[in-house]
Amino acid sequence: MRVLVCEFVTGGGMRSEHLPPSLAREGAMMRDALLRDLSELAGVEAVATSDDRLAPPPCGEIHDVRERDDVWKAWASLARGCDVAWPIAPETGGVLSRLARLLGETGVDVIGPSEEAIAIASSKFLTAQRLRERGVPTPPVWRVSAAPDHTSPVVVKPDDGAGCDATLFLEEPPASIPAGSIVQPFVAGEAASLTVLRAHGATRLLSANRQHVAIEDGAFRFQGLTVGAIEDADGRLAALARAVGDALPGLDGIFGIDLVLGADGPVVIEINPRLTTAYCGLRESLGLNPVSLVPPFDVAPLAAWAGARPVEVRL
Repeated sequence: MRVLVCEFVTGGGMRSEHLPPSLAREGAMMRDALLRDLSELAGVEAVATSDDRLAPPPCGEIHDVRERDDVWKAWASLARGCDVAWPIAPETGGVLSRLARLLGETGVDVIGPSEEAIAIASSKFLTAQRLRERGVPTPPVWRVSAAPDHTSPVVVKPDDGAGCDATLFLEEPPASIPAGSIVQPFVAGEAASLTVLRAHGATRLLSANRQHVAIEDGAFRFQGLTVGAIEDADGRLAALARAVGDALPGLDGIFGIDLVLGADGPVVIEINPRLTTAYCGLRESLGLNPVSLVPPFDVAPLAAWAGARPVEVRL
């Protein structure tokens, strides 16, 4: 089985523009972890592209992307020679949606959420609407700055942003917000994330992670996380993961949920319909190869999973 890994940032998706070192580092970490896990499965050949400005991945069949190359055509061509494709891309600007659609049109089996699930999860506004409709705890959201008085302080961020990119903390609602941004009340508590597997119609919490997030000069900064650091003794987080999966049918594969553990319980902040940085520590945390849980590679029964242990991931 040949598997194409399309990590957008390091795979040539930004070959024609400046590549921020932080994005390249985070993308390479996810790409290399996934290529390693795929390569260690019997009968699996991992294929990937690599921006020729960067060091190539340590394993897999690697195709360089040079300055004048059309990486979208390269991905489509490579996909036609593979059985499976696994896209990893930011939601910003519809990049993840475009990549998943491109791969799907080649006829290859694409691992990850459906187009509809990606479309909803890529919009923080639509995500909040859907979750609130289904009774999943999440903050209200506005596309304008005119919010009720009780919403101070607030968070302003791009509707389709990824991670903490351009996410601002403000003591008061602003007089105006940038086009394409949203406003939400700030939720106090511990920053956390869930790494979730949805396969064969079932949703399973793999790890609950402590996020290291700081507010510096009014902006949120993601500094890493500790995978598997949060216990779920009462099953509340596993139930929340299932509720999110039920609210957005089509969230298949491994995806992430960002949340805050507040005084009144966990509150979902957003859904990441793709692999997240937590994947880089998932194998060590679980004590097994995470890819072995994902169709069509699911060779390890879920019963083999005995829980997560803390593993720190530094950026």
